[in-house]
Amino acid sequence: MLTTLKSVLTKANEGNYAVGAFNTNNLEITQAIIQAAVETKSPVIIQTSEGAVEYAGMEYLKALVLVAAQAPVPVAFHLDHGKNLEVVKQAIDSGYTSVMYDGSALPEVENLKNTQQVVAWAKEKGVSVEAEIGAIAGIEDFVSVADQDAHLTNPEKALEFARATKCDALAIAIGTAHGAFKFKSETILDFERLKKIKELTKMPLVLHGASGIPAELVARAQVGADKLGDGERLTGAHGVSDEAIKKAVSLGINKINVDSDLRIAFTVALRETLLNDHKTFDPRKLLGPSRELMKALVKHKMELFGSAGRA
Repeated sequence: MLTTLKSVLTKANEGNYAVGAFNTNNLEITQAIIQAAVETKSPVIIQTSEGAVEYAGMEYLKALVLVAAQAPVPVAFHLDHGKNLEVVKQAIDSGYTSVMYDGSALPEVENLKNTQQVVAWAKEKGVSVEAEIGAIAGIEDFVSVADQDAHLTNPEKALEFARATKCDALAIAIGTAHGAFKFKSETILDFERLKKIKELTKMPLVLHGASGIPAELVARAQVGADKLGDGERLTGAHGVSDEAIKKAVSLGINKINVDSDLRIAFTVALRETLLNDHKTFDPRKLLGPSRELMKALVKHKMELFGSAGRA
């Protein structure tokens, strides 16, 4: 059932769990996400980035998600990292039930002003708004922040920003990063900062750049690299550990974004299919295994986040 971000995150905030926000670009990814949600009885957020909109078209993506939302679990349809105000407005007007405005790279006054404008637009349509204060490092789609330029969220400023904008959820920076290369080894997050922000704001908080980059999938991606000549694809990739995710949820994270893990699972299954089956050229048989591996990954995330059984 189609619902708003505010609806699913209010319940998550009260229940001290997180809802997964999974990025989609096509049919197979959307099917994997919604099938996992149904099988685990979990609420879910299906989101599209500006890059996905450019690739597939907003109306095509909307059609896919609206069909998925006929499932018997709460489904929020969300625009991820909306930086272009025109695209954000288009999403609000076209049927998204929530949008993220990301002005974190702008001067604070400009980010505040633009976020207030987005909230005003969204309120007229009953659409939820996620805002961001503090920049998440890394590169993903149209989001690019160099490590040295990234800054962590100031707890007091987070409270001021939330009150001034009246946003429904707040994305914060506590040390995560976009992309597959988040850390050199172990996960390092500023949990004390997260705890302070939650104590002050008491609102739903969002963790971006939170893919786990599973070592098992990275290893599978390297199998047959000598044949395909792509051995450098994920060398040195590290993500956010399951233990760190659990702790972040316990301290007040209520929405967790996952994109890179889906991309890796899709790629791993497709590579294995192409390496092991030299006769198939039917795209349904080539892409089916990717859908199944992504579904297994999403189900694991829903269990990890504590949203399974909450629908």
